[in-house]
Amino acid sequence: MTGKNDVTILGAGSIGLSFAAVFADAGFSVTVCDPDAPRRAQAGEGLAVQRDAIALAGLRRGLPGQVTFAADGDETLPQTTLVIECGPENLSVKQAIFAGLLAQCPADAILVTASSAIPMSQILPDPQDQRRCLVAHPVNPPAVLRMIELCPAPATDASATDRAAEIFAAAGFAPVRLGHEIEGFVLNRLQGAVLREAYRLVDEGVTDVAGIEAVMRLGLGPRWALSGPFETAELNTPGGIRAHAARMGPAYGRMGAWRGETVDWHAGLIDTVEAQRRAEIAADQLPARAAWRARAVARLVAARDVLMGERP
Repeated sequence: MTGKNDVTILGAGSIGLSFAAVFADAGFSVTVCDPDAPRRAQAGEGLAVQRDAIALAGLRRGLPGQVTFAADGDETLPQTTLVIECGPENLSVKQAIFAGLLAQCPADAILVTASSAIPMSQILPDPQDQRRCLVAHPVNPPAVLRMIELCPAPATDASATDRAAEIFAAAGFAPVRLGHEIEGFVLNRLQGAVLREAYRLVDEGVTDVAGIEAVMRLGLGPRWALSGPFETAELNTPGGIRAHAARMGPAYGRMGAWRGETVDWHAGLIDTVEAQRRAEIAADQLPARAAWRARAVARLVAARDVLMGERP
């Protein structure tokens, strides 16, 4: 970290304050800029809420960072290391903001937007402007859900993505690097796939909203809290991911085709997925992982049921 203005956050809404709390707790000096005076006046209270959430999640590091508030970034931007833009989800607004950032920030500053849907190439169409700019898409709330998607523009320098990953990791995030731009990034595409099918099932009368909620909360949710879709499939099937693809691939293919979706689990793709899974965990360790998951799911369900009992 380089000095007083390590991180500049544009926007004192809940996402901006959540980022501010995380970075300050990790020892960064943070300046939050927002032109709205009433919002700045309430920002201290909002920051305290985010800090309480960090402590409740057991994520508090307590390093000597600090957060200051300003109406604009005129003083901080010329010295900043990382800018996180958390402004309105409006393309023209973001285009104006980034034009200013390119003019005000040091040449080595990393400039990111926390946009949920707008890729950097739309904000900055000129490839020369994209070199140190990318999307850093958080999970809401970032204070406790510490995954960040890093999505470069076509002309973003790999070194800029490397540096962004390094800074976010130092703050306590798990960076997930995307190979290229795609609408919705990864999280929203996965979430969207579930929501599309949920709406379809309700529309077709297969089940109601309460049924969908129960399936997710009582079934898929606890497993997915501990393992992603590939590991879940692998731990559920003797023989691992290849056996699961052979056993369930045709059925999933039929389901997809029924919805007009292309689902081609071709041999080369299965080889790639299996190789990446084996890089994560050896095949002979899968039984131990499955046993761990069984115990972990039991503990998670116990904690969940306590929390559900507190639900208003």
